[in-house]
Amino acid sequence: MREAELSMMRRLGAPEAHILATQSNLANTYARLGEKKEQALRMRRDVYTGYSKLKGEEQEETLIAASNYAMSLAQLRRWGEARSLLRRTMPVALRVLGGNHEYTLMLRKTYGRALSKDPGATLDDVREAVTTLEDAERISRRVLGRSHPTTAGVEGALRAARAKLRTRETPSKTS
Repeated sequence: MREAELSMMRRLGAPEAHILATQSNLANTYARLGEKKEQALRMRRDVYTGYSKLKGEEQEETLIAASNYAMSLAQLRRWGEARSLLRRTMPVALRVLGGNHEYTLMLRKTYGRALSKDPGATLDDVREAVTTLEDAERISRRVLGRSHPTTAGVEGALRAARAKLRTRETPSKTS
């Protein structure tokens, strides 16, 4: 149905912003289907690029699209690409939306995950992930509350990053 909606919008010459929103919805559907994650990634990249060109880097729609694109990269374990995108977009989100905004917190959560989950992460990367996620958790709890899904996501990412940090900092015992 969403594919048909997108096709119809293109045929009818709908405004580009409406087409991008519809593409984003379709990408969300693809991502939920599981077997279409690569297709979702391509579409989310296109939506991010489209919003960047149409509205500029400093608009909320562009930052939301960047967050969705980064999450797709993380789901596909493309940690380096996710980190690179997030290093560019997090400072913009902080400047435009502020540190307390939900999308800024989501970008920081994804960044922390990308740092800590990457098999090639250095000890410093994992420490940075924990620091980033601790700060995001504190803000998320204060601004969004303990029961908010974003707070829960940040807390889960922080638990995983702390566990990885403990593992990396604890010398292994050899018999």
